[in-house]
Amino acid sequence: MAQVIGQAIDRIDGRAKVTGAAAYAADNRAERMAFGSIVTATIACGHVTSIDANAARRMPGVLLVMTHGNAPKQAPFQAKADDRHARPKPQLASDKVEYFGQPVALVVAETAETARAAASAIVVTYEKAEGAFVLESASGAAYNPGKGPTGAPSDSKLGDFDKAFADASVKIDAIYKTPYQAHAMMEPHASLASWQDGKLTVTSSLQLVESAHKSIADTLKLEPDKVEVISEYVGGGFGGKLPVFGDAILAALAARELNRPVRVALTRQQMFHVTTHRPASIQRVRLGAERDGTLSAIAHQSLAQSARADEFAEPIVFSTRSLYAAPNRMTSQRIAALDLPVADSMRAPGEAIGLLAVEQAMDELAVRLDMDPLELRLRNEPKEDPEKKVPFSTRALVPCLQEGARRFGWDKRQARPGQVRDGNWLLGMGVAAAIRGNFLREAEARVTMESERHAVVEMDMTDIGTGSYTVFAQIAAELLDLPVENIKVKLGHSSYPDTPGSGGSFGASSCGAALHDACTKLKAKLAKGEGAQGLSVTGSVKPGDDYKRYSQYAYGAHFAEVGIEQTTGEVRLRRMLGVFAAGRILNPKTAHSQLIGGMIWGLGSALHEDAVLDPRLGAFVTQDLVHYHVPVHADVPQVEAVLLDEFDAHANVLGSKGVGELGICGAGAAVANAVYNACGARVRDYPITLDKVLPALTRRQG
Repeated sequence: MAQVIGQAIDRIDGRAKVTGAAAYAADNRAERMAFGSIVTATIACGHVTSIDANAARRMPGVLLVMTHGNAPKQAPFQAKADDRHARPKPQLASDKVEYFGQPVALVVAETAETARAAASAIVVTYEKAEGAFVLESASGAAYNPGKGPTGAPSDSKLGDFDKAFADASVKIDAIYKTPYQAHAMMEPHASLASWQDGKLTVTSSLQLVESAHKSIADTLKLEPDKVEVISEYVGGGFGGKLPVFGDAILAALAARELNRPVRVALTRQQMFHVTTHRPASIQRVRLGAERDGTLSAIAHQSLAQSARADEFAEPIVFSTRSLYAAPNRMTSQRIAALDLPVADSMRAPGEAIGLLAVEQAMDELAVRLDMDPLELRLRNEPKEDPEKKVPFSTRALVPCLQEGARRFGWDKRQARPGQVRDGNWLLGMGVAAAIRGNFLREAEARVTMESERHAVVEMDMTDIGTGSYTVFAQIAAELLDLPVENIKVKLGHSSYPDTPGSGGSFGASSCGAALHDACTKLKAKLAKGEGAQGLSVTGSVKPGDDYKRYSQYAYGAHFAEVGIEQTTGEVRLRRMLGVFAAGRILNPKTAHSQLIGGMIWGLGSALHEDAVLDPRLGAFVTQDLVHYHVPVHADVPQVEAVLLDEFDAHANVLGSKGVGELGICGAGAAVANAVYNACGARVRDYPITLDKVLPALTRRQG
């Protein structure tokens, strides 16, 4: 059997994407297709009192104006459900407005231009109610959600933190703030809906096809076999395409009313309110240590925004429970319900912003101890999971830190800020640890032999730019002993076997393990002499006892060097290195791409990203990629990711772990720590903009 898994082969869907043959949601066409444009609320809470659509209806080419007054009846929204992304998502269901940007009307016309023009002509009158929009002002109304998205309890406690912290020789007690962040993926949300013989087909841009399938069917009160959801190519998701949004439901409703296909696409501006975002957070981190750097006490408490319309608890403190050893520990998670758009998962929910606080606090402790921050982390390496009290399936944080230090030249770092210069620039280095939970979800995969030397793989899994088509072809090729080019991978149809979809870094491992099972069963049938032509087998996987008996994580270490211009306070990344251990790597090329993408996002979290909220309106004023800043090429001169060899036998049959979110975990903290090392500016309120750096430079010069 030739080794194909682990080879850095090119994406098998690459040519289709660069030549335009790959059809994304808004690229799809249908005969007699009409176009829908959504009208969104301009208040954050209250009621619609009237909608004047007369001018819109008189425009040539307008086919339908749908409001709460004439929208078809749909299933009610369910605030609580086991799968939050599979719930009914009724649109235009009442006159109530629960957040700025909520859809309040839909216009359908013969052309997209006419639909947009007619939508802008609709006049909506509101009765406005008072709302709560500011997280800092809502701390008194914060509450315990009980558990996080994975089911783990919101609070944890071990030992006597209060006493241990009071008795500690050296202490850190600091507040860190992270802003609202938007997914800002390249491809906007869009859906094309059509009906034929009572069956609905929705082609959309989605991460979780089966959840969307259930959500759409339940919303429209249809039997599941009357709905087909298709999402073959997704131009970025990052969690922002986990739920179903108004584009899919409204397109389906309008298509049924008009008896013709309808496409609804969100504008870039609408995405900042109609879809989800990462909530802002306020975090308190307390660390108590002995003079030798041994941690005796760790506490991490978080407060984050949740929409009043739909509860979501960002699991900010959860990774802190397994990161470092300390006998006395306490974590707590609180949320405050605000009258803002819905918050939900965004790349590495929890770790992405939780580590911005914890890993900067560790750097502050190292400074207080006059100790190398890398050495501080090494000294607090746990022998088992500190809170679960079970062994780690693998634990590779120390090797990542050590290999990263060697490659980055960490031994050349000057401990005291402001010691390294390049002309008018002050240079500094920072380090941070990365940790991301590893998960396995139930999944199925079907493999069918088209001939003796050609096979087809089918599952409703999606490819959101991560390389799913490629890695599944590699798995099937190796197990069936076929060339990769003889494997046809078909993804993204709800009629294919069910998978958990793309999210949580569980997609490739879960679906890959199900595919491994299918190929193994198929090969056994072939070995018995069953004819290959048309032979089809479905395999499956579900998490076993190893996910209870072992603590499972992927790890990494980030190293960053920044320059700070002494006059302006401008911060520039000079180079960045990440070293990671994530089990068996299915394809080093696609994994490397995922990791450096996450690292660049971490850079953006540290220096750029800030969905600015207008507290008067409850609205985000940064509604496009001009004002919502993300890193561009000039911001990223040198970023490299290194993968360590690893096989986690307890994770799944492939020994693999997810890499899609690991790269962002801790990356921004390494940049923040480098900023301090360069000039002495300790910025705890992200992003690190020049106005927050300048006071430290002024003190140095004064």
